[in-house]
Amino acid sequence: MSTDISLRILSESLGEKVLVKLRNGKMLRGVLQGYDQHMNLILDQAEEMHDDSTSRQLGVIVVRGDNIIMVSPTVKEKK
Repeated sequence: MSTDISLRILSESLGEKVLVKLRNGKMLRGVLQGYDQHMNLILDQAEEMHDDSTSRQLGVIVVRGDNIIMVSPTVKEKK
């Protein structure tokens, strides 16, 4: 059941910015371009977030699903 919810949230987040926490403690942020049933993600405009509020630009990346602890959609601002 939780897999169904996770994939639904990913589907609703396509084309939107997401925050991804990895097993090694790294945090990534980028625009979700695609995913599969294993939660492998394709992120565009990806950046690695650091604790000191700096970031490193990565561009387009593929993140293996087994390295992901959490995926969070960003809050959409009201216009």
